[in-house]
Amino acid sequence: MADPTNVNSQIASSINAVQQAVMTSQVVKTSGAGKAYQSVSQSCAIAVQDATDYLRNVGTIMTTALGVASAEYLATKNPEYLTFMTSTVPTVMENAAKHFATVGKDAGTTLSNFPSG
Repeated sequence: MADPTNVNSQIASSINAVQQAVMTSQVVKTSGAGKAYQSVSQSCAIAVQDATDYLRNVGTIMTTALGVASAEYLATKNPEYLTFMTSTVPTVMENAAKHFATVGKDAGTTLSNFPSG
C-alpha cells in the first residue's frame, strides 16, 4: 500500500498553480473591491426601501388624518379642519415625496461614484 503522506508531484504542482492564480494581489484587490461595491449597492437599496416605507406610512397617516378632519369639519364647520385638509396634508405629502426622491437620487449617486473594482 502506498504511503498516504506522499502526494503526487503533479497534484502538488496543480494545487500550487491554482493557489498562485487566485491569491495574487490583483485578484485579491479586485475581489475585495467587488465585495465592497456589492455591500454599498445593498445598503443603497435598503435606504431606498426604507424611504419607500416612510412614504407609504406617511400616506397612510395623512389619509387617516384627512378622514378624521373631514368628519370633524362636516360636524363642526370649523375652518381649521378645512385649512388642515387643504394645506397641511398636501404639504406633508409633498415633503415625504421630496424625501423619497432625494434618497433615491443620493443612493444612485453614491453607487455610481463608488468604484466597482
